[in-house]
Amino acid sequence: MNKRQRIKKNSEFQKVFKDGKSFANRQFIVYRYHKEGQSEFRLGLSVSKKVGNAVTRNRIKRYIRQSFLELKDELKNDIDYVIIARNQAATMDFHETKKSLQHVLRIARVLKKRQQ
Repeated sequence: MNKRQRIKKNSEFQKVFKDGKSFANRQFIVYRYHKEGQSEFRLGLSVSKKVGNAVTRNRIKRYIRQSFLELKDELKNDIDYVIIARNQAATMDFHETKKSLQHVLRIARVLKKRQQ
């Protein structure tokens, strides 16, 4: 993911938390904030120290980023996403992580309809 697709600043995170909507399942909380005129989605990640050590937290973040890269054609572009990982995410492999993210994104109604 390139730099234009990342949310890094605290003020940007706070804007999404304050004005966005949240959706959750057992592994992840997703905040979405609609931003007019944005050409591609942006992603912010938050994995607390309570989830695990640095190796575990970085692995979860890699899995989430890779899942979003694979889902980028299905995601709406004019939205900022902030993903918060819960404790259960620490024991999941990549495929379980992607499936769980798809589930919570479907709940959030941000996945486009697939062409069939």
